[in-house]
Amino acid sequence: MVTRFEATRVIGARALQLSLGAPVLIKLPRGVDERDTLTVARYELGKGVVPIVIVRSLPRGEKEIVEIKL
Repeated sequence: MVTRFEATRVIGARALQLSLGAPVLIKLPRGVDERDTLTVARYELGKGVVPIVIVRSLPRGEKEIVEIKL
């Protein structure tokens, strides 16, 4: 499970990737403009197809890897 802060960071990073020309990974519903990168990034996060992983640093010095799957 990702925190709201991690989700916001992932949406921002994915929106940046999309604005720089990365392909859209899902079929968008009607009425959603492919150029609206924040909305597309939210849809992708909701479907769990964002190609980003989160690496959390734990207090004991360990690292936890979280894949985006909702």
